[in-house]
Amino acid sequence: MILLEFSMSPMTRGESVSSIVCRSLDIIDKSGVDYRLNPMGTVLEGEWDEVMNVVKQCYEKMSSDCDRISCSIKIDYRKGAKGRLESKIASVEEKLGKTLKK
Repeated sequence: MILLEFSMSPMTRGESVSSIVCRSLDIIDKSGVDYRLNPMGTVLEGEWDEVMNVVKQCYEKMSSDCDRISCSIKIDYRKGAKGRLESKIASVEEKLGKTLKK
């Protein structure tokens, strides 16, 4: 299973790009892939082809009317492990003995 964190933003649309980024979140939400939005990007959990296809769809949508795009991707693969969007945080909280801010 893959955890893939990515951030994709147009570089030629000024300071506030949330209206363009929202189009990616719509694609992500409709994909059926488990995800978590965070202030700096989105984390997807699924099989390689599945999560990469979501990123590709986001890129294709954004590149349809944005001339320059910045994208960063970080991938964590762990054989057989599922549900890591929740379990990784739960493991740290258990070791700390407290719930962290979300």
